[in-house]
Amino acid sequence: MSYRAPTQDIRFVIKELADLAGVLALPGFEEVSDDLVEAVLEENARFVEQAVAPLNHGADTSPALWEDGAVRTSPGFQKAFREFAAGGWQGLQHEPEWGGQGLPKLVGAPASENINAASLAFSLCPLLTDGVIEALITVGTKEQQDRFIPPLLEGRWTGTMNLTEPQAGSDLALVATKAVPQDDGSYRLSGQKIFITYGEHDLAENIVHLVLARTPDAPAGVKGISLFIVPKFLVKDDGSLGVRNDVWCASIEHKLGIHGSPTAVLLYGSGKGEAGEGAVGYLVGEENRGLEYMFIMMNAARYAVGLQGIAVSERALQHAEAYARERIQGRALEGSAGPVAIIHHPDVQRMLMTMRALTEGARAVAYVAASACDKARHHADSGVRKQHQAVYEYLVPIVKGFSTENAVEIASLGIQVHGGMGFIEETGAAQYYRDARILPIYEGTTAIQANDFVGRKTLRDGGAVAKALAKEMRATVAELEAARAGADRPGLDLIARRLGLAVDAYERAVDYVLANAKESLRAVFLGSVPYLMLSGTVLAGWQMARAALASCRHIESGSTDRYYAQKFATSVFYAAHILPRAEALSTALLEGQLATQYAGIAAGA
Repeated sequence: MSYRAPTQDIRFVIKELADLAGVLALPGFEEVSDDLVEAVLEENARFVEQAVAPLNHGADTSPALWEDGAVRTSPGFQKAFREFAAGGWQGLQHEPEWGGQGLPKLVGAPASENINAASLAFSLCPLLTDGVIEALITVGTKEQQDRFIPPLLEGRWTGTMNLTEPQAGSDLALVATKAVPQDDGSYRLSGQKIFITYGEHDLAENIVHLVLARTPDAPAGVKGISLFIVPKFLVKDDGSLGVRNDVWCASIEHKLGIHGSPTAVLLYGSGKGEAGEGAVGYLVGEENRGLEYMFIMMNAARYAVGLQGIAVSERALQHAEAYARERIQGRALEGSAGPVAIIHHPDVQRMLMTMRALTEGARAVAYVAASACDKARHHADSGVRKQHQAVYEYLVPIVKGFSTENAVEIASLGIQVHGGMGFIEETGAAQYYRDARILPIYEGTTAIQANDFVGRKTLRDGGAVAKALAKEMRATVAELEAARAGADRPGLDLIARRLGLAVDAYERAVDYVLANAKESLRAVFLGSVPYLMLSGTVLAGWQMARAALASCRHIESGSTDRYYAQKFATSVFYAAHILPRAEALSTALLEGQLATQYAGIAAGA
């Protein structure tokens, strides 16, 4: 089936929940109007629907191909990438001084979601390029910025992130790639990197690799890692391309999903290029601070991967809903003249509503996070900037972990809606599950996000952000209780009751983490993923409750748009079927002390 960008839900969320008006009023966005935002969203929808979405299934069945160090991308990718570059989509959120458009993250997030939904494999290339641009803007020298950022923004070059090695997965202390300083100030790199997304391809003139490596006298562990720019082709002083650097694609991986995205094994210093032995690289920032700098790129990528989870969820939902409307099977439960479309069967409705509720809840959390990021960067008051930065940093591991775990569940439900046909590749439902399965793994597994959420996002500030959000959620519960008194809407009562219980569970979990982290460290971290998923479940439920209130306001003002009735119904379903998960997740965390005693035995450790 064809993909349609969910523009109505996007508009609703950015305006009603994520405070688009407040973002556009910030310094730096004076030239960004509602009309411009609307034009961007409409053009983005047109581009992804017409140019990218039709390539998704073909890229799955005709993946990228490697031959003698070169990679040929899936059919249609080159043309689509040219259109992507010509449309200025790479520079949407980046500053005009570098050639970007300078739009808010709150506008860039929907555009990113839509292109990922159109084709996850295609969109991974610009995702990594964004991270390279962000890192160079933050810590690159003026010369590096002038040389590398403009062609990256123009789509003439693309970027990658090189962390992983065969012996160094999540444990980057084991990185062994070497970087030897040269007399001219450059370095020569040698080593092997694996799992490098778009590490080699035919979409652009040049590829700019950001590589973690060690200098000869670097200390052991993560404090001895430095960051280097290593271009595929060396760049002359006038910006033109020079000789091929000594970085070579030895192979690409054969993966469960995202077949159209070439995942490369890269050899540095294997004597393959024209620049002499050792890949020529340029230090970014100071030696031995590479991991710190790479986290700039990684944090941007983690948020973006969260959007990928929402994107695949939306695509799987649309696919399943279309099939459920077309598939005629079985009579209606209460009786019917003949077989009906399966969308009328209660459990199919439950599955579809679960898919929709989780997708829309995660979208709302991600866009609210984008709004916080914009305010953290642009608000005139430094105190307000600091407050919003803390909220954004708190939400990033939730956006990444919660959204991507949801994507696996949603894609699996999509297969279930199809029944046996979902297990057949030709229907297309299985591709979303295979593609989604990488999302809770790369750019930091869910456990890594959860560990960060416990350590840096809860313990470091004594739970200040978590408790502030709980206070805001309590205010929404009070608003729901006031609204139900003046409206004949039983759904508001249910939402208020379930959200109140969920916030109770959330606060118990936060208090437990704060009280037990020192004495029962293993117990707290055994429950870190349930704690993260609990937080995502409750925060998304909060946003869905706010959505219900906003929908009621539109309905009561006379709107007959079916969207608001559907949004209210989805919010009620979230409260009834999803929010009860919060209490179970909280219990899993709170019972951790005893469970820890048996966890190692049960796991066979």
